[in-house]
Amino acid sequence: MTESIKKYFKVGTIHFMSYPQTMKGEGPIAETLMKILCDDYFDAVELTWIKSDEVRSQVKNMLDESGITVCYGAQPRLLTTGLNPNAAEEADRAKAEATLMEALDEAEYLGAKGIAFLAGKYDEEKKEHHYNQLLKTTKNLCKYAATKGMNVEIEVFDYDVDKKSLIGPAPLAARFAAEIRECHNNFGLLIDLSHIPQTHETSRFVIQTLKPYITHLHFGSAVLGDPSMEAFGDTHPRFNFANSVNSVNDLANFLQCLKDENMFYRKDPMVLSFEVKPWKDENPELVLANTKRVLNRAWALVD
Repeated sequence: MTESIKKYFKVGTIHFMSYPQTMKGEGPIAETLMKILCDDYFDAVELTWIKSDEVRSQVKNMLDESGITVCYGAQPRLLTTGLNPNAAEEADRAKAEATLMEALDEAEYLGAKGIAFLAGKYDEEKKEHHYNQLLKTTKNLCKYAATKGMNVEIEVFDYDVDKKSLIGPAPLAARFAAEIRECHNNFGLLIDLSHIPQTHETSRFVIQTLKPYITHLHFGSAVLGDPSMEAFGDTHPRFNFANSVNSVNDLANFLQCLKDENMFYRKDPMVLSFEVKPWKDENPELVLANTKRVLNRAWALVD
């Protein structure tokens, strides 16, 4: 593409992935966020919970001054606590719902227009019950979000590799989204290039299957195959990491599929965020620079 990517997407990064020491709502949140906010490559930033009232207030002021688009990922509220929005036991499901309701409040305070979360693990023999539990949680979240003029998204994850989440693969995600959309128009799906190989699908299949419901995009890579390999699973290593499955060409294909399906929205661009995490002692700034180069090259390859 000869036109700027900024014409069709709000390019962002996931703060708590770029700086994973902040994922539990603690650590150098303001200091690391400042690096992103001062970099005009980024039009959007995705944050998660901030446990300190003082730091949360400081971050809000920083976000307001920066003029950046703010997104809120509630995934760490579940992944770091073991809470499950589709838990078989009602009391456990309700605990997950409660933290996601809190996420909506925090997201609103920070200036985000909604939250994203993920489905939890499931027992294959009780899959339909887990599915109905997730419907209950999501409908309650959408109803509460609507009172604030906010949105709710579920990110499509692997179902048998690492997170082993109830949602995906893509056909099940489409079924779920259709059922939610029957009563709530403030719901959407978040798809991530790094999860597509993990669901044993292709970018074209996922995008064509989920097109009516996609509202948000992530991209990154993964290591698959032999579980003994370093960074195996849903760890979001940098591009060009040993044995990783996604390359510049895979990202270019992902973007090309979006273009072919007329999903370059000039008037209301989707957020397209880096979901790339430094592995072990890798330098976060170098990993971000790596990802910028990959995106720049992939964009140049789109027809």
